Amino acid sequence: MSERKTITSTDAVHAGDDKRKPYDAVPMSIVPTSTYSFADTAEIVAYTEGRHADGERGEYGRYGNPTVRAVERRLAALEGTDDAVLFSSGMAAVTTSTLALTKSGQHIVLFQDCYRRTLEFVTDVLARFGVNHTLLKAGDVAGLADALRPETRLVMSESPTNPYLSCVDLERIAAACKTRRTVKSMIDATFATPVNCRPASFGIDLVVHSATKYLAGHNDVLAGVVCGPSGLLSMIRDLRGVLGAVCDPHAAFLVGRGMKTLSLRVERQNATALAVAEWLETHPRVERVFYPGLSSHPSHAVARAQMRGFGGVVSFIVKGGLSGASRMVDACKLARIGPSFGGVETLIEQPAVMSYYEMTTEQREAIGIADGLIRLAVGIEDAADLVADLAQALSA
Repeated sequence: MSERKTITSTDAVHAGDDKRKPYDAVPMSIVPTSTYSFADTAEIVAYTEGRHADGERGEYGRYGNPTVRAVERRLAALEGTDDAVLFSSGMAAVTTSTLALTKSGQHIVLFQDCYRRTLEFVTDVLARFGVNHTLLKAGDVAGLADALRPETRLVMSESPTNPYLSCVDLERIAAACKTRRTVKSMIDATFATPVNCRPASFGIDLVVHSATKYLAGHNDVLAGVVCGPSGLLSMIRDLRGVLGAVCDPHAAFLVGRGMKTLSLRVERQNATALAVAEWLETHPRVERVFYPGLSSHPSHAVARAQMRGFGGVVSFIVKGGLSGASRMVDACKLARIGPSFGGVETLIEQPAVMSYYEMTTEQREAIGIADGLIRLAVGIEDAADLVADLAQALSA
């Protein structure tokens, strides 16, 4: 696995934090303000000119908040980037960043296994405003160089991807983009977390997370973040103020609190997911298991080269097709049926029913979604209990 610097529990608790806080409180403060007052007009001028003594205060809540800024500092420290910008959701981070970096007549390259809402935004919404795109086959990093055009401004991918957990070669993507000064790379690293992989250390420009998932970790808040160099993020932050996709201070506090246990949770989920994946591979009712920690996974070598751990999501195909998978999911007693991942509770879903129900079997197969596919997002329960639950469900 990668020898690049990885975060520790100490980083997750203290990175980007002020040692002394108002009233000498230990945790960060929640500052629930929509507006800020000034003592006089001279103070307004000082703030506007960047000379105000309190660099954390703002003018209006849509442009900044001390609680939000504290979480952004920690996220930047964890990803090893200059800065971070927090949003109200992961998709807000993706859409705002993409809009900040592209305009009509320009071009985006992305891969077919990107998150379906990201694909929809680029191929449908942006297309209506004159932003063109090239869609590469899943994992086709070799075809990236030929896909770049003079008007290309952004290359987008995920690693690992959803739902088959494919890992792309981050160094190759970064290198291809850097052959052209105007092309920036963006990786959605939600499945990886900064505990398992830090894409910026491989040369990636922008790292995006749905902070709803592992970063917050408790299935109780929506948020998103983009991390990267200060020059790019200043553009993205300015556009956030225009579009209004800000993260409120209460949600930011929950993300910051969740990150304190990020390393502990993810290391536990890494170990549990690997144990579950290895067990599933031996089960007679399972056709195939997808987990980058298994030698049978197509991108296992890439994952070993750039990841510290392999994540907490395991996908597998059970025998019996649509109805067989549904019976198995319905029979789970510990794992709850739900579309998310990264929380302390184990969630399970059948993509053919949860996200692609409007398609026929043939249409789903055309985009690689098998009727018998199941995605398991492990929590922090004991691995033996999860295996026992899956065993009795598979017997159904």
